[in-house]
Amino acid sequence: MPKVLYEKDGRIARITLNRPEVMNAIDDDLPTELEAAVTRADADPGVHVIVLSGKGDAFCAGYDLAYYAEKNGADNNVTQEMPWDPIKDYRFMWGNTQKFMSLFRCLKPVLCKVHGFAVAGGSDIALCSDIVIMGEEARIGYMPTRVWGCPTTAMWVYRLGPEKAKRMMFTGDKITGVEAAEMGLVLKAVPESDLDDAVEELAARMAGVPTNQLAMHKMVVNQAMEMTINSTQRLATVFDGITRHSPEGLNFKARSEEAGWKQAVRDRDEGTWDWTANEPLPKPNR
Repeated sequence: MPKVLYEKDGRIARITLNRPEVMNAIDDDLPTELEAAVTRADADPGVHVIVLSGKGDAFCAGYDLAYYAEKNGADNNVTQEMPWDPIKDYRFMWGNTQKFMSLFRCLKPVLCKVHGFAVAGGSDIALCSDIVIMGEEARIGYMPTRVWGCPTTAMWVYRLGPEKAKRMMFTGDKITGVEAAEMGLVLKAVPESDLDDAVEELAARMAGVPTNQLAMHKMVVNQAMEMTINSTQRLATVFDGITRHSPEGLNFKARSEEAGWKQAVRDRDEGTWDWTANEPLPKPNR
């Protein structure tokens, strides 16, 4: 069963993340299949626009923590035995980052439809697209900034500017589609019942433009970011590996193995765990 589906619908290529049983969580295969689908659409002269979406209840819930945190992946060892090899880690995460960035670098405009969740690594994928439309109640955020992660695509600062990007990175909060649109992170948010129609309307409007015009406009706008984006992403990818091998990152991994990744995520997101001591935080006196 393919983990990314591809369909050509007239001038529109439809790319769909296809692991609905785990909310399209990222495993070793999904980034490779995503890049292959983007490359296929980009090479087709009949495709003018790419629409990216997720099957099931969410766009993408991030990296599959049952696979990477509770266990340890396959051969990639996202948490290695110490002393760890930072280049082995970097090769794996840099490879995934560049596969996500195929959405940014392809010559066809990519319109991303977000329902449910686009969180952690799923937000990396969404934000590499050219335009994002969200359901009003959908959630986007990068919760692993609290522990065990640094967004390797670094798209938050390029979309939000420094202060609003820091607000998201310093808290790891998830925000609604409404908040994301107000903040300028995504183009707009619409009621969930209108999401499909809003995406289709914009995709059809863009599909009437010649592919060479679309490519030129995308390259001009992206050029404003490309002077710094490579070095920023390299630093973010190095830091992502460090977060997973810091004392706190190793404690998050141990907590995931001991209590299950869902409990470890609750401890992280609710701010109830001291990751340095690897024990619950004392309850505040009131």
